[in-house]
Amino acid sequence: MTRIAIIVGSTRPSRNAPAVADWVYENAQDRTDAEFELVDIADYDLPLLDEPNPPAMGQYENEHTKKWAEKIASFDGYIFVTPEYNHSVPGALKNAVDYLYAEWNNKAIGFVSYGSAGGTRAVEAWRLIAAELQMADVRAQVFLTFANDFASMSEFTPTEGSTVALEAVYDQVVSWSEALKTVRS
Repeated sequence: MTRIAIIVGSTRPSRNAPAVADWVYENAQDRTDAEFELVDIADYDLPLLDEPNPPAMGQYENEHTKKWAEKIASFDGYIFVTPEYNHSVPGALKNAVDYLYAEWNNKAIGFVSYGSAGGTRAVEAWRLIAAELQMADVRAQVFLTFANDFASMSEFTPTEGSTVALEAVYDQVVSWSEALKTVRS
């Protein structure tokens, strides 16, 4: 079965990411074409990148890195739930991504983003990062704005249009993940 990680991309104490990721996960439960799992970067307590060797070498020395690498390697594709911080990616998620290299290669990635401009600028930056990691980013995207998808900028209340857009993200991430299995083998 194709395995897709829904990665919770913020570690802020008052973050919106868990509510958004739960919505992505709950909507995925009706699908039979893949297995979905929530992966919260906050659960891995990764310090600022502290590996002595470049990730491309795959020579991890720290236990937290080995645990993170094992989890990420177990998936065929990813959906990042990413906020936009200061017109770009959140530092904690970027740090978590930077720990690894081969574990991300030749896998599909889709995005559910949120922020004042829907997180679109963060996703544009993520697409460049994904290319460097040899990931296949899908075109479909869900962008959630504080004005439309959050009450008082904190209570997540997705619109019907956002829910419809999410289906396209699943479809593309799953199909690309399945296609890329041949490249990885």
